[in-house]
Amino acid sequence: MLANPSEDKPTFGLVTNGSNFIFLKLIKQNIPKYALSDEFTLLKRKNELYQVLSVLKNLSQILS
Repeated sequence: MLANPSEDKPTFGLVTNGSNFIFLKLIKQNIPKYALSDEFTLLKRKNELYQVLSVLKNLSQILS
């Protein structure tokens, strides 16, 4: 994420192990600032796949 040449827009990322998902946001400044989302999981009683897909959809609209 730090290697992204665009410094005027935030950089987004996704970390997953296949069943847990965390979204990342990086704002480049003199000191980079990261923001982490809540952890979404597919293995608990409440399947959060739809929330993960919703975040991905919103990110695709922002980046388009």
